[in-house]
Amino acid sequence: MRYLSIDLGDKRTGLALGDDVMNMATPMNVIVTGSLPHRFEQIVKAIKTEEPDALVVGLPLNMDDTEGPAAKNVRQVAAQLHDATGLTVLLVDERKTSQLADSVMAQSGLTHKQKKARRDAIAAAAILQRFLNGDVAATP
Repeated sequence: MRYLSIDLGDKRTGLALGDDVMNMATPMNVIVTGSLPHRFEQIVKAIKTEEPDALVVGLPLNMDDTEGPAAKNVRQVAAQLHDATGLTVLLVDERKTSQLADSVMAQSGLTHKQKKARRDAIAAAAILQRFLNGDVAATP
């Protein structure tokens, strides 16, 4: 199966692609907008372009495994994505994926601005890689 991973953010939303044949996730791009309708439109456009079999969306759980307002928002967007595309949407724990992205880029030689532009796509790839590795169970 081919997956599109989404790391939802208020201003930056990272996208990544991967499949369970190669078992590898690759950062794609970052949607930069503070407008939820525009962000949603851009995500749906990417889904139509990439034609994944399912979506993997990062769920921002608190460190004590509870869900705060951000997780509730992600659940709403995930439901809307399912309704708009008909695709299965899997929610995967995204804790510490941004730190992992920062670690990956630490020795890259990129400027702060370049790192900021790539961080969310790398985090989306980390979320998808967790899913592909079976490290984090999908959440209904």
